[in-house]
Amino acid sequence: MADQRRSERLDQPREPRRLKLPRFDAEAFGRWSESIARGMGTANFIVVMTVVIAIWFGWNTLAPAAVRFDPYTFTFLTLVLSLQASYAAPLILLAQNRQADRDRVALEEDRRRATAQKADTEYLAREIASLRIALGEVATRDFLRSELARLAEELDEAGQRRQRLERRQQEKAGRQERRGKRPSDGAGLSEPRDDLDGDFAHGTRPDGIGHRPQDG
Repeated sequence: MADQRRSERLDQPREPRRLKLPRFDAEAFGRWSESIARGMGTANFIVVMTVVIAIWFGWNTLAPAAVRFDPYTFTFLTLVLSLQASYAAPLILLAQNRQADRDRVALEEDRRRATAQKADTEYLAREIASLRIALGEVATRDFLRSELARLAEELDEAGQRRQRLERRQQEKAGRQERRGKRPSDGAGLSEPRDDLDGDFAHGTRPDGIGHRPQDG
């Protein structure tokens, strides 16, 4: 009752009546339109259409007047071709729209893959740069070889210096031994002094035991 009163009120506009169209599968209709557009865009369609129109012209021109269904001026053929053109254009546009949608999806996917590939490339470039920096601080084969050669030279020089020092010490010890074999004060041979080590000091013996000075 309230709905009826509301519909009878003049201060409110009427609600538009919606025309209910039959429901159909848009995907199936799109595939069907694409198949038609794909077929109309081939050479077979043009050849078949040309043959049909030629037969139409020949039949309605050369056949007896009693069996002609579309005499000269070919009004019915013109109507058929107009209907074909009027339906072909929307079907071709629908097929183009579906192809554009697929191209857009493919373009977005390619852009996403390109972005991911660019990110991966930048990551790999940073990793390679960090590896180069890390390898710059690592000893290489040539560096180790040069360091080992330098250490070998230093060891050779140290060995040569040690040999010269030992030779000098031996010569010095020989001179001290020759000097210690000379007689002193007629009391016999004195013990050699070791000036290098400093073992023999005043008032002490080489074994560290002191001795009393001789009388007179």
